[in-house]
Amino acid sequence: MTYDTLRLSEVFQCKKCGNCCKGFGGTFITAEDIEAISNYIKADPRNFVTDYCQMSKGKPILGQGKNGYCLFWNGLCLIHPVKPRMCREWPFIKAVMVDIDNWSEMASCCPGINNGIPVSRLKECLGKVMSKQSDR
Repeated sequence: MTYDTLRLSEVFQCKKCGNCCKGFGGTFITAEDIEAISNYIKADPRNFVTDYCQMSKGKPILGQGKNGYCLFWNGLCLIHPVKPRMCREWPFIKAVMVDIDNWSEMASCCPGINNGIPVSRLKECLGKVMSKQSDR
């Protein structure tokens, strides 16, 4: 570990617990996600939203089962190779990083997020991640 810059692996290492697949407002998906997931699970993309999604603010999100988990969670992600951007980038998504209180809330639920990092260093690291994401 260097003292001036944190590596992302110091901030987060996925433990494959599935906590990010449960609740937290759902996972928004794009038309590209629908196509990729449909192809992967061999479903008709024309029926994907009806069969596998819920709507939130007029946009499709991956549906959740009665247990609160994503429909594609069964101890591991069933669509891992084609999972949506929000899932691939977790926890480094803007809605979580933009407010240190949001980050802390997610860290309380996610054992992969390192809670031992001083807030000033964490804010600097998250700011750099958001800056790089906005450059895309």
